[in-house]
Amino acid sequence: MKQAISANPRQAELRRRAASRGKYAPLHRRLAGLTGDAWRASFREIEDVLGFELPDSARLYPAWWSNGDRHSHALAWVAAGFRVRPVLHDEAVVFERPDAAESAVMPGAPRLDLDREWPALPGNPWPEGFTGSREQIYEDDGR
Repeated sequence: MKQAISANPRQAELRRRAASRGKYAPLHRRLAGLTGDAWRASFREIEDVLGFELPDSARLYPAWWSNGDRHSHALAWVAAGFRVRPVLHDEAVVFERPDAAESAVMPGAPRLDLDREWPALPGNPWPEGFTGSREQIYEDDGR
């Protein structure tokens, strides 16, 4: 599934422009220019791209690497079409395109389509003579 940064095309364009001009714009440009589906980067490599050190919170808190578009650092990769998978124990992260991440589980394997493989079957009628209510079937008030 493609990661959309906004359902509104105008907002999406504003976010892309903001990512390309902000403090983390060098990271955005690096990711936007990648031809591969993933980039495993050490914090030092990211700092070299940015030209400054990552904040301490990037090293201490996995939440700093969350994949939203409310922070300028996250907007840099989200607007470039990537999400990040933190690997903080060795000060590295993996930037990956969402489609590539989904197929990386088993490369080359066909995607499972549950609707095709196990289609929903229409419900069968209650057995003849059955007279029960939902409340009688489930205890705790229908749960």
